[in-house]
Amino acid sequence: MRLLLVEDDVMVASGIKLGLSDAGYAVDWVGSAERALEVTQAEAFDIAVIDIGLPAMDGLALTQRLRKEGHAMPVLILTARDALQDRVQGLDMGADDYMIKPFELPELLARLRALLRRSQAATSAILSFGPLELDTAQRQASIRTVGGVALPIDLGPREWTVMEYLLLQAPKPANKDKLLQALTGWDKEITPNAVEVYISRLRGKLEPHGIALRAIRGFGYRLEMLA
Repeated sequence: MRLLLVEDDVMVASGIKLGLSDAGYAVDWVGSAERALEVTQAEAFDIAVIDIGLPAMDGLALTQRLRKEGHAMPVLILTARDALQDRVQGLDMGADDYMIKPFELPELLARLRALLRRSQAATSAILSFGPLELDTAQRQASIRTVGGVALPIDLGPREWTVMEYLLLQAPKPANKDKLLQALTGWDKEITPNAVEVYISRLRGKLEPHGIALRAIRGFGYRLEMLA
């Protein structure tokens, strides 16, 4: 998933970005609300993590602006303010969740997974399609046999990203351009052909278990059960 981090403290931002990148997110970081508005006009993100205490325009005003401009991505607010009124104001201005600094990375990751599931109408940390199961909390992929045995599937980090995106979209097709955005941030160069490489690898792992990855011409790919 592609995440926008809006945080003006370089040390805090570096730590958060490292932790989220290690968890499989493609993280793009900006240090101001004004810059965040610029990049969201030009590019799409799956989720945003926004600090309240930004210079000039603060995180609450930024969140309100994003909602007024029609951005529906989940927004998680980071704040050092623990007053109830501040938390209520943030939610009323369009935030989906908040965390009070300091916080532990595992909780941030869990809240982000919950927001992403909610935005995609998923109700569990386990995403499934036919016998395929993806446990987003434990980062484990498996195929469930007829007898109920879970056979593990070995997925590389980018294969995992593609698989997760496909499952979040299923049974609808996943857009190839958005798959590419989910694989990379500003600091990495990946060609459009890279998506096809990972799709090919996933086909080799899924087709023996009766699951196909159908190419939708001019759009992307869709998970389907083989007849």
